[in-house]
Order: sequence, then C-alpha cells, then structure tokens
Amino acid sequence: MVRTVGVEEELLLVDEGSGEARALSSAVLAIAEKDTAGESPFEPELHRQQLEFSTHPCADMGELAASVRRWRARAGRHAADAGASVVALATSPLPVSPKIGTGERYRWMAERFGLTAQEQLTCGCHVHVSVNSDEEGVAVLDRVRCWLPVLLALSANSPFWQGQDSQYSSYRSQVWGRWPSAGPVDVHGSAEAYHAGVRSLVATGVLRDEGMVYFDARLSHRYPTVEVRVADVCLDPADTVLLATLVRGLVDTAAREWRAGGPPSGAGTSLLRAASWQAGRSGLEGLLVHPRTWRPEPAPDVLGALLDHVRDALEDSGDLKAVESALTTVVRRGNGARIQRETLARTGSLRDTVAECVRITAG
Repeated sequence: MVRTVGVEEELLLVDEGSGEARALSSAVLAIAEKDTAGESPFEPELHRQQLEFSTHPCADMGELAASVRRWRARAGRHAADAGASVVALATSPLPVSPKIGTGERYRWMAERFGLTAQEQLTCGCHVHVSVNSDEEGVAVLDRVRCWLPVLLALSANSPFWQGQDSQYSSYRSQVWGRWPSAGPVDVHGSAEAYHAGVRSLVATGVLRDEGMVYFDARLSHRYPTVEVRVADVCLDPADTVLLATLVRGLVDTAAREWRAGGPPSGAGTSLLRAASWQAGRSGLEGLLVHPRTWRPEPAPDVLGALLDHVRDALEDSGDLKAVESALTTVVRRGNGARIQRETLARTGSLRDTVAECVRITAG
C-alpha cells in the first residue's frame, strides 16, 4: 500500500509594491469563499498577514506537486483581487507589526501568551502521511525524531527578521521554539503513553487544547496521519514536494523498522534540541549534526545519509530518481535562505528580494 501525503502551507500576504506584509487575510478569504466551489482549502492563521491552504491526500507525488502549484496560484489570484501578493517566506524580510487574527481562540492566545503570540508571524509547512493505527503512528514518531533537524535545514527559508539578517537560515525555528509545547520530544514508547502525555500536557492549563501541542512531529488530532511540523514553508514549490516525499520515505522506513522489531534511537531530547538549533543556524551552508554519530559533518554528507536511510522506501514507491535529482538541485542552488540572501546581495533591496520571492513562489 502506498501511503497518502497531504501538505499544509502557510503563506505571507504582502503589498505588491513595497513588499511589506499586509493584514488582508479576511478580505482574501472572503474572495476565496466566493470563488471556490465546495469546501475551500484556505484557512485563516494566527495573524492576519497570513493565509494557509491544505492539499487533499495524494498517493502520487506528481499529483501532490500539481496541487501545491494550483493552490499557490489560486491564493495569488485571490490576493491580487485584494491588492496584495502571496509569498512563501517563513518570516517577513521587511519590518512588520503583526496583527492578531479575529476570533475567540486567537484572542485567548494573544492574552495568554502576550508578546510570544504577537511576534509569531512565521510560516511553516506541515506534512501529513497516512498511518494504519495510532500504534504504528507513535512507533513512526519515535523513529523519525532524530532525522527531523535535517528536514529543517533543507527547508530553511527565514534568514531575515524585522529588516535585519538574523544570522540564522531558519529564524522561524527560533521564534517558534518560544511556544511551551514546541520542539523535539522524548521517545513515547506506545500509543497509550503518547495520548497520556498529551492529556497531561493539556491538563496543566498552559495550553488551550490538544491543537496547541506543537511537537516537531505528532499524531494529527484531525486525521489518521503522522504530522511532521518542523519545516519552514519552502520558497520553491518543488522543494515542498521534495520535503513531502522525504517525509513519506521516513515514515515508511520507520514503520518497517518497527515491524521488524528495530528499536528507536536512544538520543535524548537535549541532543535533538542541539541538532535542531544547528540546523536552524546553518541550514545547508555549513555543518549539521549527523543523526547517526551526533557529530558535526558537512550538510551535503548529512543529506546523503538521509537519502541512504530512506533509499529502499523511495525505490519501492518509485520516487528515488526524482528525489536524487531534487536533492542535487537543492545542494547546487541552495534553499530559500540562500536564495533570499543572494537576491539581497544582487539587488541591495529587501523590497526587490520579496518581489523575486513572489515570482519563485508561483513556480
């Protein structure tokens, strides 16, 4: 059985001329609702400068690629009707004053978390992969956790914050890590233990509900899937598809290891936090922490280790050649963080950088 994959992407709404983020999500969503026959894939996010869409589950990665491009294009048309553009950037390069969205839930979050909520204008990419049961899903979570920092490095697309170079490839990961439930977690061991841990976390009263359990990877509380949430939104839609394909490969590989009786890595959460920090800092430009040795190695070598780890699963799904080609492309031209910095170096303008990224977003 080929597992299905779905993607949720968060996009920034920006002014067509200045490149500054604009709080127009309500207007864009209203336009989308009129235009979309049936259920709209677009949803509001915490801030009104954001727009989210979700693809349908896809077994074929070509179908997923077409879906991502279609909904990005549709989001762009709706935004244009409201006088804006959409751009797949994980943070706004230009200075911005984030506007919390309407609704009781977002008001609660703003009051509860104060400046942490106010500053959370970040855009991620969440990949859902189908699993056969919660027990299989938790076994997968326990076995993919050490590889998630590599996915963060691959997707890193947020070097700028409030008009300055943050010196990180993914500054989104730093901002997102301020939530009390965000980041890597310990091995769960069983579905029973996972659900008990989530219930205990919600019962503290720190979180509003299970939807605020922001682990790097979790069981979806809405779908029969594992949801990998560690990544920045990718600038190029081709990188979104690469990310999703690798996540499916990781899920398949982990499920096979579990069925064969293979144990998960015993690496502690402190090691994973360090590896995630390094991934957010350097992206693909320097060293990453290798998930096998827990020592620094060049990013291309760690990407190669990830490919080797999921090779059998990718070969079985027919995705191996496409992933090999896509990884070669990313290593050569860089992730979104490198593209943003190179564009700024060439143009000398963050406004022009955003404009170029609007073009790339459309694919």
